Amino acid sequence: MQLILKNNSTLLLDEFKFKCSIGKNGSTSNKIEGDRKTPKGVYSLGPLFYRKDKFKNPETKLKKISIKRNMGWCDDINSKNYNKLIKIDNKTKHEKLFRKNKIYDLLIPINYNTNKPIKKKGSAIFIHLTKNYEKTLGCIALKENDLLTILKIIDRKTKIKIL
Repeated sequence: MQLILKNNSTLLLDEFKFKCSIGKNGSTSNKIEGDRKTPKGVYSLGPLFYRKDKFKNPETKLKKISIKRNMGWCDDINSKNYNKLIKIDNKTKHEKLFRKNKIYDLLIPINYNTNKPIKKKGSAIFIHLTKNYEKTLGCIALKENDLLTILKIIDRKTKIKIL
């Protein structure tokens, strides 16, 4: 099974088409940290991270991890934990996962640059929520109902192809 991002605004899965938004500067085959672009390629997906106070038990075959207040994703190019889930501290630059703006209430890491991360090649690339299809910093964003539908269909072997 494969999710396919097409035309920078449509995510395809089986017979479903979902409107989505991507990085403010489009997509690229040469991702660089901070370029606001979504990386092209084929990638596996990580587990579902979710806010337990917002979603009791989302239906999915993915592994599920409840987001805690101290969870972050390291985007510090000088850290040994670059592009990894971390416990937040004041020394390491990071993307906070427990947020007020709700975009990370449901999120799936796209396994881009995660296995032996290369510094400055990009980090914290997720599938997450959007309210009004605002452009992202490189992630793929969907409406809540669409992401919940996708979660019911995909499994641990699903890949995403970003064209």
